[in-house]
Amino acid sequence: MSLLELRDVVKRYRDGRSERVVLRGVSMALEAGELGVVWGPRGAGRSTLLRVAAGLEAPEQGIVLFAGVDLAANGEEVLGDGIGYCHRSHGSGGWQLVLDQVMVSLLARGVAPDAARSSAHAALERTGAAECAGLRLNALRAGEAIRVALARVLALEPRMLVVDEPTAGVEAAERDGILSLLRSFADDGVAVLASTGEPAGLSGTARSWVLGEGELRGAPVSELAPVVPLRRAAGQRPGA
Repeated sequence: MSLLELRDVVKRYRDGRSERVVLRGVSMALEAGELGVVWGPRGAGRSTLLRVAAGLEAPEQGIVLFAGVDLAANGEEVLGDGIGYCHRSHGSGGWQLVLDQVMVSLLARGVAPDAARSSAHAALERTGAAECAGLRLNALRAGEAIRVALARVLALEPRMLVVDEPTAGVEAAERDGILSLLRSFADDGVAVLASTGEPAGLSGTARSWVLGEGELRGAPVSELAPVVPLRRAAGQRPGA
Protein backbone atom coordinates (compact mmCIF):
# COMPACT_ATOMS: atom_id res chain seq x y z
CA MET A 1 0.00 0.00 0.00
CA SER A 2 1.35 3.41 -0.99
CA LEU A 3 1.64 6.13 1.65
CA LEU A 4 -0.47 8.48 -0.52
CA GLU A 5 -2.95 7.29 -3.11
CA LEU A 6 -5.47 9.22 -5.22
CA ARG A 7 -8.04 7.14 -7.09
CA ASP A 8 -10.13 8.66 -9.90
CA VAL A 9 -10.36 12.05 -8.20
CA VAL A 10 -12.70 14.65 -9.66
CA LYS A 11 -12.81 18.27 -8.47
CA ARG A 12 -15.07 21.03 -9.79
CA TYR A 13 -15.51 24.70 -8.96
CA ARG A 14 -18.84 26.41 -9.56
CA ASP A 15 -19.53 30.11 -9.98
CA GLY A 16 -23.21 30.74 -10.39
CA ARG A 17 -24.32 28.78 -13.44
CA SER A 18 -20.81 28.16 -14.75
CA GLU A 19 -18.73 25.17 -13.80
CA ARG A 20 -15.06 24.36 -14.27
CA VAL A 21 -13.70 20.86 -13.92
CA VAL A 22 -10.20 21.21 -12.45
CA LEU A 23 -9.35 17.53 -11.91
CA ARG A 24 -10.73 14.79 -14.15
CA GLY A 25 -10.32 11.25 -12.87
CA VAL A 26 -6.86 11.89 -11.44
CA SER A 27 -5.01 8.87 -10.03
CA MET A 28 -1.52 8.89 -8.54
CA ALA A 29 0.54 7.30 -5.77
CA LEU A 30 3.55 8.32 -3.71
CA GLU A 31 5.69 6.17 -1.45
CA ALA A 32 7.55 7.04 1.74
CA GLY A 33 10.99 8.41 0.85
CA GLU A 34 9.96 9.57 -2.64
CA LEU A 35 10.10 13.07 -4.08
CA GLY A 36 7.30 13.62 -6.58
CA VAL A 37 6.61 16.82 -8.51
CA VAL A 38 3.53 17.89 -10.46
CA TRP A 39 4.25 20.22 -13.38
CA GLY A 40 1.71 22.24 -15.32
CA PRO A 41 1.03 25.72 -16.74
CA ARG A 42 -0.61 28.47 -14.71
CA GLY A 43 -4.25 27.65 -14.06
CA ALA A 44 -3.79 23.93 -14.68
CA GLY A 45 -4.94 23.03 -11.17
CA ARG A 46 -1.61 22.21 -9.52
CA SER A 47 -2.49 23.96 -6.25
CA THR A 48 -5.92 22.34 -6.17
CA LEU A 49 -4.36 18.90 -6.65
CA LEU A 50 -1.94 19.48 -3.77
CA ARG A 51 -4.70 20.74 -1.45
CA VAL A 52 -6.75 17.66 -2.23
CA ALA A 53 -3.73 15.41 -1.68
CA ALA A 54 -3.09 17.08 1.70
CA GLY A 55 -6.71 16.71 2.82
CA LEU A 56 -7.40 20.46 2.78
CA GLU A 57 -10.13 20.00 0.16
CA ALA A 58 -12.31 16.97 -0.43
CA PRO A 59 -12.82 15.54 -3.93
CA GLU A 60 -16.33 15.44 -5.35
CA GLN A 61 -15.68 11.99 -6.72
CA GLY A 62 -12.96 9.46 -6.07
CA ILE A 63 -10.95 8.85 -2.94
CA VAL A 64 -7.73 10.10 -1.34
CA LEU A 65 -5.94 7.73 1.02
CA PHE A 66 -3.05 8.51 3.36
CA ALA A 67 -1.58 5.40 5.00
CA GLY A 68 -4.90 3.72 4.20
CA VAL A 69 -6.98 6.48 5.86
CA ASP A 70 -9.68 8.26 3.83
CA LEU A 71 -8.78 11.96 4.00
CA ALA A 72 -12.28 13.11 3.14
CA ALA A 73 -13.51 11.56 6.38
CA ASN A 74 -10.45 12.10 8.58
CA GLY A 75 -8.47 14.92 6.92
CA GLU A 76 -8.54 17.26 9.92
CA GLU A 77 -7.02 14.56 12.13
CA VAL A 78 -4.27 13.65 9.68
CA LEU A 79 -3.27 17.17 8.56
CA GLY A 80 -0.54 18.31 10.92
CA ASP A 81 -0.21 14.81 12.37
CA GLY A 82 1.34 12.91 9.49
CA ILE A 83 0.83 15.39 6.65
CA GLY A 84 2.58 18.75 6.57
CA TYR A 85 1.24 21.33 4.09
CA CYS A 86 3.76 24.05 3.33
CA HIS A 87 2.95 27.54 2.05
CA ARG A 88 4.78 30.83 2.34
CA SER A 89 1.89 33.17 3.11
CA HIS A 90 2.06 34.69 6.58
CA GLY A 91 -1.12 36.77 6.24
CA SER A 92 -1.27 39.60 8.75
CA GLY A 93 1.50 38.07 10.89
CA GLY A 94 4.39 39.48 8.87
CA TRP A 95 5.62 41.35 11.92
CA GLN A 96 6.14 38.07 13.80
CA LEU A 97 9.65 36.75 14.46
CA VAL A 98 10.64 33.65 12.50
CA LEU A 99 11.43 31.62 15.62
CA ASP A 100 8.04 32.42 17.15
CA GLN A 101 6.29 31.43 13.92
CA VAL A 102 8.01 28.04 13.83
CA MET A 103 7.16 27.47 17.51
CA VAL A 104 3.43 28.23 17.16
CA SER A 105 2.24 24.79 16.03
CA LEU A 106 4.36 23.06 18.64
CA LEU A 107 2.98 25.21 21.44
CA ALA A 108 -0.55 24.56 20.16
CA ARG A 109 0.11 20.84 20.62
CA GLY A 110 1.02 21.34 24.23
CA VAL A 111 4.80 21.18 23.83
CA ALA A 112 6.58 22.99 26.66
CA PRO A 113 8.06 26.36 25.60
CA ASP A 114 11.70 25.32 26.13
CA ALA A 115 11.21 22.11 24.16
CA ALA A 116 9.31 23.96 21.43
CA ARG A 117 12.11 26.53 21.15
CA SER A 118 14.72 23.78 20.89
CA SER A 119 12.73 21.92 18.21
CA ALA A 120 12.16 25.15 16.28
CA HIS A 121 15.88 25.95 16.29
CA ALA A 122 16.65 22.39 15.11
CA ALA A 123 14.10 22.65 12.26
CA LEU A 124 15.52 26.00 11.12
CA GLU A 125 19.01 24.53 11.19
CA ARG A 126 17.82 21.53 9.15
CA THR A 127 16.38 23.78 6.42
CA GLY A 128 19.36 26.13 6.30
CA ALA A 129 17.42 29.03 7.82
CA ALA A 130 19.04 29.20 11.27
CA GLU A 131 20.33 32.72 10.57
CA CYS A 132 16.74 33.90 10.04
CA ALA A 133 15.51 32.98 13.55
CA GLY A 134 15.60 36.58 14.82
CA LEU A 135 14.19 38.20 11.67
CA ARG A 136 10.60 39.24 11.07
CA LEU A 137 8.66 37.27 8.46
CA ASN A 138 8.10 40.30 6.25
CA ALA A 139 11.88 40.88 6.06
CA LEU A 140 12.62 37.51 4.43
CA ARG A 141 13.69 37.03 0.81
CA ALA A 142 11.73 34.46 -1.21
CA GLY A 143 14.36 31.75 -0.75
CA GLU A 144 14.50 32.37 3.00
CA ALA A 145 10.71 32.41 3.25
CA ILE A 146 10.31 28.94 1.75
CA ARG A 147 13.04 27.54 4.01
CA VAL A 148 11.28 29.01 7.06
CA ALA A 149 7.93 27.65 5.87
CA LEU A 150 9.53 24.22 5.48
CA ALA A 151 11.00 24.47 8.99
CA ARG A 152 7.58 25.35 10.44
CA VAL A 153 6.13 22.15 9.00
CA LEU A 154 9.22 20.00 9.55
CA ALA A 155 9.17 20.76 13.28
CA LEU A 156 5.99 18.63 13.48
CA GLU A 157 7.87 15.61 12.05
CA PRO A 158 5.42 14.78 9.22
CA ARG A 159 5.49 11.53 7.26
CA MET A 160 4.55 13.44 4.09
CA LEU A 161 5.40 17.01 3.11
CA VAL A 162 3.22 18.80 0.54
CA VAL A 163 4.87 21.93 -0.89
CA ASP A 164 3.14 24.21 -3.38
CA GLU A 165 5.64 25.84 -5.80
CA PRO A 166 8.73 25.83 -3.57
CA THR A 167 10.90 27.68 -6.11
CA ALA A 168 8.38 30.30 -7.30
CA GLY A 169 9.93 33.77 -7.11
CA VAL A 170 13.21 32.36 -5.79
CA GLU A 171 16.45 33.66 -7.29
CA ALA A 172 18.00 31.26 -9.79
CA ALA A 173 21.13 30.78 -7.69
CA GLU A 174 19.01 29.47 -4.79
CA ARG A 175 16.63 27.14 -6.64
CA ASP A 176 18.92 24.14 -6.86
CA GLY A 177 19.68 24.44 -3.15
CA ILE A 178 15.96 24.25 -2.32
CA LEU A 179 15.44 21.27 -4.63
CA SER A 180 18.42 19.59 -3.01
CA LEU A 181 16.85 20.25 0.39
CA LEU A 182 13.60 18.57 -0.69
CA ARG A 183 15.57 15.58 -1.99
CA SER A 184 17.33 15.34 1.37
CA PHE A 185 13.95 15.12 3.15
CA ALA A 186 13.03 12.21 0.88
CA ASP A 187 16.38 10.59 1.62
CA ASP A 188 15.39 10.75 5.31
CA GLY A 189 12.25 8.75 4.53
CA VAL A 190 9.70 11.57 4.22
CA ALA A 191 7.40 11.50 1.20
CA VAL A 192 7.56 14.88 -0.57
CA LEU A 193 4.94 16.08 -3.06
CA ALA A 194 5.61 19.44 -4.71
CA SER A 195 4.34 21.45 -7.65
CA THR A 196 6.12 23.64 -10.17
CA GLY A 197 5.38 25.74 -13.21
CA GLU A 198 8.97 25.40 -14.45
CA PRO A 199 10.31 22.26 -16.16
CA ALA A 200 13.59 22.76 -14.28
CA GLY A 201 11.65 22.13 -11.07
CA LEU A 202 11.35 18.45 -12.06
CA SER A 203 15.09 17.94 -11.64
CA GLY A 204 16.08 14.97 -9.51
CA THR A 205 12.55 13.76 -8.76
CA ALA A 206 11.70 10.12 -8.15
CA ARG A 207 8.30 10.60 -9.77
CA SER A 208 6.95 13.39 -11.90
CA TRP A 209 3.62 14.13 -13.52
CA VAL A 210 2.22 16.65 -16.00
CA LEU A 211 -1.18 18.19 -15.28
CA GLY A 212 -3.14 19.70 -18.15
CA GLU A 213 -6.84 20.16 -18.89
CA GLY A 214 -7.62 18.44 -15.61
CA GLU A 215 -5.82 15.24 -16.54
CA LEU A 216 -2.65 13.88 -14.95
CA ARG A 217 -0.09 11.81 -16.78
CA GLY A 218 3.38 10.58 -15.98
CA ALA A 219 6.47 12.41 -17.20
CA PRO A 220 9.99 11.10 -17.78
CA VAL A 221 12.12 11.25 -14.65
CA SER A 222 14.75 13.94 -15.17
CA GLU A 223 18.40 13.62 -14.30
CA LEU A 224 19.78 15.16 -11.14
CA ALA A 225 20.73 18.76 -11.71
CA PRO A 226 24.00 20.07 -10.34
CA VAL A 227 23.38 21.68 -6.97
CA VAL A 228 24.59 25.26 -6.66
CA PRO A 229 25.54 26.08 -3.05
CA LEU A 230 23.92 29.17 -1.56
CA ARG A 231 27.29 30.41 -0.34
CA ARG A 232 30.74 29.77 -1.78
CA ALA A 233 33.25 27.99 0.38
CA ALA A 234 35.87 30.17 2.02
CA GLY A 235 38.57 31.12 -0.46
CA GLN A 236 36.55 29.93 -3.47
CA ARG A 237 36.68 32.29 -6.47
CA PRO A 238 33.42 33.45 -8.10
CA GLY A 239 32.40 31.02 -10.84
CA ALA A 240 34.72 28.33 -9.49
